[in-house]
Amino acid sequence: MAVILAPSLLSADFGNLNREIEMLNESTAQWIHCDIMDGWFVPNISFGIPVLKAVSKIAVKPLDVHLMVERPERYISEFRDAGASVLSVHAEATIHLDRTLHGIKQAGMMTGVAINPSTPVTALLDVLYLTDVVCMMSVNPGFGGQKFIENTFNKLILLKEIIIKHNFQTKIEIDGGVSIANAEALYKAGADILVAGNSVFSQNDPKAAISELIALAS
Repeated sequence: MAVILAPSLLSADFGNLNREIEMLNESTAQWIHCDIMDGWFVPNISFGIPVLKAVSKIAVKPLDVHLMVERPERYISEFRDAGASVLSVHAEATIHLDRTLHGIKQAGMMTGVAINPSTPVTALLDVLYLTDVVCMMSVNPGFGGQKFIENTFNKLILLKEIIIKHNFQTKIEIDGGVSIANAEALYKAGADILVAGNSVFSQNDPKAAISELIALAS
C-alpha cells in the first residue's frame, strides 16, 4: 500500500493560498497537513482557526491538523468546527493526554499524538489504544526546512514493533525533513504517513514532486 502523503501548508505561498490548495486538490496527495503554532509551545506563530476555516472551504481532502500549542484541549471543538479531520496534540503540551484524546474522539475526529525528537515512544504506551495517528517529529518543531534527525529511524522501528505486537491500528506519521532522499527508507522502516513541506512547495512542479514521493514510498 502506498504511503499517505500530507503536504504541509507551512511551506506554501500564503500570498496565493487559494492557488496552493487548488494545486493540492488536483494532486495525488491524500491529506493536507496544517501546522498551528502559538508562539509558546514552539518559538513561532503560524496561523489559527480563521485561516483553517478558509482552507477547509477550498480543500477537498482531509485536513490533518497538528496543534503545536499549550493546553490544546481548550480548542478541540473549535478545530472540529473549522474543518479538522485529524487533530494531533503534543504529548508534552497537555497534562491529561488520555482525557484530551477521548475529547477528540468524542468530537468525531481522528485522534493524533505528536512527540518531539527527545520524547521516547515508550511514553505513548498507555494511550496508543486511543491513538489513530502518532505524529513523530523528525525535526524540532516550530520551523520548516530543518535537517532530518537520523535517530528518527530508531524511534520509528521501535514504535512499529510495539504497534504490531499489541495489534493496534495506529498509523505512524513522520513530520520534518522528509524528502526524495529518505522517503523510501522511511516507508520501509514503518512510516504510514509522510508530511512534506519544502520538498513539495519549493519545487518547480509541486504536483510532480508529490507523485514522486508517493511512488518512492510504495
